[in-house]
Amino acid sequence: MAHLIEGVWLFIFWYPLVMSLVWIAGSHIFRNRREPKAVSEWEGIDWPLVSILIPCYNEAETIEETIAYMDKLAYPHKEIIAVNDGSSDQTGEILHRLAKDYADLRIIDVKENRGKATALKLASFASKAEYLVCVDSDAVLDDYAVHYLIANFITSGERLGAVTGNPRIRNRDTLLAKLQIVEYASIIGAIKRAQRVFGKVMTVSGVVVAFRKKALVDVGLWDTDMITEDISVSWKLQQRFWDIRYETRALCWMLVPETLSGLWRQRVRWAQGGQEVILRHWKVMLNWCHRRIWPIYIEQWLSLLWSYSWVVMIGYVSITADTIQDALIWFNFSAFFLVMLALIQLLSSIFIDSRQDSVWRYFFFGSWYPFVYWIVNTLIVIVAFPKAILSRIRGGDAVWTSPDRGARKESETNNSL
Repeated sequence: MAHLIEGVWLFIFWYPLVMSLVWIAGSHIFRNRREPKAVSEWEGIDWPLVSILIPCYNEAETIEETIAYMDKLAYPHKEIIAVNDGSSDQTGEILHRLAKDYADLRIIDVKENRGKATALKLASFASKAEYLVCVDSDAVLDDYAVHYLIANFITSGERLGAVTGNPRIRNRDTLLAKLQIVEYASIIGAIKRAQRVFGKVMTVSGVVVAFRKKALVDVGLWDTDMITEDISVSWKLQQRFWDIRYETRALCWMLVPETLSGLWRQRVRWAQGGQEVILRHWKVMLNWCHRRIWPIYIEQWLSLLWSYSWVVMIGYVSITADTIQDALIWFNFSAFFLVMLALIQLLSSIFIDSRQDSVWRYFFFGSWYPFVYWIVNTLIVIVAFPKAILSRIRGGDAVWTSPDRGARKESETNNSL
């Protein structure tokens, strides 16, 4: 029993430490070898038609702004297809009005909420283009984001199935939003870069991603029964040997939750979606041809195991320690090294991200963010796993609810863009 407890303690300590080192190394390799340093020249390129797909559910507060920015994008050949997925607010009425003002805008008005995946499917059926750029209805693309996404398809081979963009946070005036800026820089961005270097990626960014329509058709489009359609379609594409790239210059400015309840719902959904995917796609471990995706699959299970181990061991120490001081000695010793490494990872990631978005002023929030992130993320994973299992048992379409989009000052939004 003592050896088992010691092994679990070592796993709890070494797993995040090793993964942090992998993310740091991978993100720097990506920056030095795969991330272009110069701005591309767009002259002389025959840009293909692109369909911008915008699924909407209860987005009356944001959709008009999003459509206006999409229409003003510098990309020359585009059509905009917005899908009202059974909204209960004024989204449908606003879209009908906007369709009269914007020549490139077409709308699909669905009377029943069937979920984001279904909305994207309908939009893809109506699209005229070979390349689809999927954007959330609260997002604003950088003026040349579509150019950067589509340029990857033009310069690459036919096996490139998707290019995921680089989400950046618009609302930066609250503490919770600033913490998420730190997270997107030090964790999400670093992980995507490292995964792209060492193998496959866990997921495209649902808020901004470009697809080759032929690739989507090849894998049966999006899964309507998965709560996170972006994670699901990423795994389907890669199992059919379609490549996925990460384009850091394709910036997308989005709104993030600014309430704890909104953030909690979002992250439980993300965690549940990832767990649904590994429960469904377990056969990848039986196929040698899919060996490049094995590290991601294994890491997902290790992350789940780490979360449960952490909670169990905290309870064990609390019960068996002779004094509270004895429990705190081990916790403080381990936390010190992990937090220091997390700060190194944050510095490294901010340095890399500063090429696209200067986030140095938010470094202060990284001094205590890792501790908060580990605790909250552990609870999220534990709550999400039973939900993922029940979802796989029940089946049925995964519909969506109105997210917490936060708030932002107009002046701050304009400055970001």
